[in-house]
Amino acid sequence: MKILVVCGNGLGSSFIMELNVKKALKELNKEAEVEHTDLTTALTESADLYLGANDIIDQLDNGVRKIVGLENIMDLEEIKTKLSQHLQ
Repeated sequence: MKILVVCGNGLGSSFIMELNVKKALKELNKEAEVEHTDLTTALTESADLYLGANDIIDQLDNGVRKIVGLENIMDLEEIKTKLSQHLQ
């Protein structure tokens, strides 16, 4: 499974989110490839799950992509909860 963590510019906040997603996956005993990127690049990248802040992630919704919006991108518990709903 590939998870793409998305933010507006693809720099600091998505990198921190990527680290939190990896930590959440470890705590959930799940494995996935996790990368971070900016919104524009995410439109052209393929992933099984796209994760980002509620205010931008809807821009990736094309009716096919699995997207997960976060209220607080730094909240590890929210990340774990949302991820566990989409992991097998």
